[in-house]
Amino acid sequence: MISVIILTKNEESDLPACLTSVRWSDDVHILDSGSTDNTLEIANSYGAKVWSNTFESFGKQRNFALDHIQTQHDWILFLDADEVVTEEFQQSLLLAVNTASDNIAGFYCCWKLMLEGRWLKYCDNFPKWQFRVLRKKKARFTDFGHGQKETQVEGDIGYISEPYLHYGFSKGWAQWIDRHNKYSGKEAVARLYQCPPFKDVIARHASIRNLALKSWLSRIPGWPLLRFMQAYILNLGFLEGVPGLIYCINNAYYEFMIQIKMREIRAKSRVSRRHESQSEVLTPSLLQNQQERV
Repeated sequence: MISVIILTKNEESDLPACLTSVRWSDDVHILDSGSTDNTLEIANSYGAKVWSNTFESFGKQRNFALDHIQTQHDWILFLDADEVVTEEFQQSLLLAVNTASDNIAGFYCCWKLMLEGRWLKYCDNFPKWQFRVLRKKKARFTDFGHGQKETQVEGDIGYISEPYLHYGFSKGWAQWIDRHNKYSGKEAVARLYQCPPFKDVIARHASIRNLALKSWLSRIPGWPLLRFMQAYILNLGFLEGVPGLIYCINNAYYEFMIQIKMREIRAKSRVSRRHESQSEVLTPSLLQNQQERV
């Protein structure tokens, strides 16, 4: 079987559907980071085991789970509370782990992004691969931007092509915009200082390739506009109707926030270097003046 770990904070609206979708697992854990609503009561009502840890980042939170949560099974599925496992994904997941050879450390999974009750198949959303299934002690996570990627992988990583559902807009656009405003700062730092090597742009694995593409393309002037055109026109986002248009505009705006914060970081860095340079020039002069006074 498979253990399930769900990250939560104030997820009373989404958690019931998520927990209902994993009732097939006999080992479900909630790792909470300070909920003040009914999240913990809901978790207890479903029989989930509840753990608590202050949230720093997705990578650190998942690593805390790997280090401190005593799961019953070697295979672990990580979920967020706004994600729902379908019966098809469950069957594909069980088949994958039951037939996995010893050298398989984990699996990339993909989701269907849901908006206004429909799957946004286009808009460059599918498939987006996430490292969510792993064999205990065979892999860990490292932070990248607001999210995470796999690290210290002991073995190969497979793919589960059957998707689960992701309701990323379930709490409304105001919450989405506020959340992505916070994410954009972390993304800006990551794309500037954790930029993958350029060769990863043509990497075979989509998870590696997409990280590199985002980091390098965000340096191009006008990239947010190009991102909108790519998603809405080239990737047929217009076929999704009004929900597709809304998503593509907001996704381009997210890229715009990242780009202007990258610009801001570079400007502050230049000012800091200039001040350091001036200090190096002034310090010998000040010392000389002090010596002359003596």
